[in-house]
Amino acid sequence: MSERTVGLLFVAAATVLWSTAGFFVRLIDLDVWTTLGWRSLFGAAALGLILLRQRRTAGSAPASTAFGWVGWLAVLFSAVSMLGYIAALKLTSVANVLSIYATVPFVAAGIAFLWMGERPERRVVVASLVAMIGVLVVVGFSTGAGDLAGNATAFLMTASFAALLVMARRYPALGMVKVNALGALACVLVCLPLMSDIVPGAYDLAILALFGVICTGLAYVLFLTGGRRVPSGEAGLIALLDIVLGPLWVFLAFSENPGAPTIVGGAVILSSVAWYLWAGHRQRGLVVSA
Repeated sequence: MSERTVGLLFVAAATVLWSTAGFFVRLIDLDVWTTLGWRSLFGAAALGLILLRQRRTAGSAPASTAFGWVGWLAVLFSAVSMLGYIAALKLTSVANVLSIYATVPFVAAGIAFLWMGERPERRVVVASLVAMIGVLVVVGFSTGAGDLAGNATAFLMTASFAALLVMARRYPALGMVKVNALGALACVLVCLPLMSDIVPGAYDLAILALFGVICTGLAYVLFLTGGRRVPSGEAGLIALLDIVLGPLWVFLAFSENPGAPTIVGGAVILSSVAWYLWAGHRQRGLVVSA
């Protein structure tokens, strides 16, 4: 498979894993800081094991010296995106958070254009504009005044993750597993003074462990590894599938009805992604045939 195909598969797999975040949050009856702290701790442990595995596979090769201020800036973006995601899910509905998260391709493409001069393909622009219509349908009809804090937090998370996605492409030598492991540890330090000093029960700990390993460990690594192989706007566009899958899991498990606007807007977003993938496949088929 080509590098681009591998990148798309990684991004798609990460999106499916990431879409379970709302499901895990609804399973846990803990305050936001306790949820964030334990989830980040388990996520950091998972990423640490992945990092050790990578270093053992690489043998005795010296660690990259390219971390520097760029790496610490990436750690900051990682920590903010992790904190913002779970905080937003606690403050407002899963559908609202994921609708705002749907602006990732636009934010990522804008940052990539300003920072790297990366011009998106026409297909990306057209599909993104169609997807934006779906986002406006969801946000415009389903967001109330009481969700302002959650929506603002969700947008901060979205902007931070978009910047991190562009950095993964801009600095290919940057170790994103290390970045996200340190970002998760930073989340633990931020949450430690605010989280409950009572250790959660076995059930909650098991859910938090799965939450951290799946959404903080595997999903971040897959998405940012795949993001290096495809344009930033394209990776963000594929991630829009989260908008459909996230509310779906919560609806199936907890009957959290996303409402008609979310269903309609999600269908528009899903259609834009499907058209983008179909048009790209058709275009490549024509090139091969020629």
